[in-house]
Amino acid sequence: MSQLPLDLGFRPALGRADFLIAPCNAAAIAWIDRWPEWPAPALALWGPAGSGKTHLLEVWRARSNAVAIAPRALTSAAVPQLLGEACAVAIDEAQSADEEALLHLYNVLAERKGHLLLAAREPPARWTIRLADLRSRLLAAPAVAVEAPDDALLGAVLVKLFADRQLRISEDLIAYLLPRIERSFAAAQEIVAALDAAALANQRAVTVRLARALLNKDWLNRTRNPDRG
Repeated sequence: MSQLPLDLGFRPALGRADFLIAPCNAAAIAWIDRWPEWPAPALALWGPAGSGKTHLLEVWRARSNAVAIAPRALTSAAVPQLLGEACAVAIDEAQSADEEALLHLYNVLAERKGHLLLAAREPPARWTIRLADLRSRLLAAPAVAVEAPDDALLGAVLVKLFADRQLRISEDLIAYLLPRIERSFAAAQEIVAALDAAALANQRAVTVRLARALLNKDWLNRTRNPDRG
């Protein structure tokens, strides 16, 4: 009888020292470090999936003692309970939040001289915002991009993701993966998770041979970049 792999999950390192600094994210990190000397009550971080926005939200949340609010939980009636006495709030995927509730939250934080950190895949200028008051407030706030990584950063991120899962890997594996996956943090996260699962299921080490077998599977072909691999 075969033994099914148990996905016990893993705990990613989300501290300030764990965030890898490179030209693609240096501006965003500088804004986080600049807090609380922001020129407006809000700051927007935007960039592709897996680019590190959530990590930066966690870094700022720990530093500012901010409350993390999920967009689906944010309603105007719930703002007092969600906020409590806090003067800082972090919202991921903020473009999907209810507009009236987000405006109410912004105004309460502004009255408290607090701050709101928003993360999304697009800057607020590209959001479809119906409420003029909310739009004017968000457009007045700084919006900083967290851009896609270059190969040097992507390689470092792969090493970190493997380390987060306590997987021992070789430099050869990183060199093999870099030209064969999409240049994005999301693709790096996907291939590391896939290699972890495959290694566990087959009781094998994470090697170039295992990576080659995975990358040849049709279900993972969407992560490949034909122009580079």
